Amino acid sequence: MTIRVALVDDQQLIRAGFRMVVDSQPDMEVVAEAGDGADAVASLAQAAPDVVLMDIRMPGMDGIAACEALTATSEARVVILTTFDLDEYVLAAIRAGASGFLLKDAPPEDLLAAIRTVHAGDAVIAPSSTRRLLDRVASLPDPVPTDADARLADLTDREREVLKLMAQGLSNHEICTELVLAEPTVKTHVGRVLAKLGARDRVQAVIVAYETGLVAPHA
Repeated sequence: MTIRVALVDDQQLIRAGFRMVVDSQPDMEVVAEAGDGADAVASLAQAAPDVVLMDIRMPGMDGIAACEALTATSEARVVILTTFDLDEYVLAAIRAGASGFLLKDAPPEDLLAAIRTVHAGDAVIAPSSTRRLLDRVASLPDPVPTDADARLADLTDREREVLKLMAQGLSNHEICTELVLAEPTVKTHVGRVLAKLGARDRVQAVIVAYETGLVAPHA
């Protein structure tokens, strides 16, 4: 299957560079471009891309707002690309529904791997941002349970166990070992957790785990 990719950046030269990298791959095709967030929201629905490479700082509607609008109205997965490696951008992008966050100076192979990863349903965060993002979560005060716990109401006890282990950074294989379950069974549990929480990927599910107090940052 060819991965349909859209490029959103206010600099035409940068879009041209990304197009050259993406179109060089036999399993990828650039199907649309936009120069700002508003144009992206208006035009990408018709192009129906699988993955959108989205700049953050653009005139008018920025990449965070455009990401939120696109993920709310389509199945497209958004990879945020920026020259600014700032924690608030990472958190804002994740909350807006982005499935990936990479710096524009990432090697082409990392960009291509990120496209394939988010298309497969997982999430990607730039290595330089991951450690500081985890440190920031760890520095938060322990969550106080609120009505937000209602988001966990439909989870079974086993699904809560799986979500806790996901929040600790365990892979499916590691969860299998921890819970002594077959990998297909764990994949099923993870899929149900994502569906019940309305999360697009593991990263968003983990955020819910922290926000609802299921997992404490200092635990």
